[in-house]
Amino acid sequence: MDRITIVSLILVAVICAIPLIMYAGKGEEQGYFKGSDDVGTEAIESTGYKPWLQPIWQPPSGEIESLLFAVQAGIGAFIIGYVFGRYMKSKSSKT
Repeated sequence: MDRITIVSLILVAVICAIPLIMYAGKGEEQGYFKGSDDVGTEAIESTGYKPWLQPIWQPPSGEIESLLFAVQAGIGAFIIGYVFGRYMKSKSSKT
């Protein structure tokens, strides 16, 4: 591997490790790692807003909801990888 690749990998590892070190042992109880969905929902509900519509289908459990989200992410990653691969192949065949 060349030097830029190694430096980039080290930089990515440091960027990933910094938040884990800074917030070690802290969790949602202290207000950390609260998602924007939670914060947004709380802000909207505090105004007294009532939804106009109800969901057509509600997943039976959180695990099923997570599974469906993971399947969507997998399909999206496959599509992006396929398009990127086709692009790289067409680019390399031109040279």
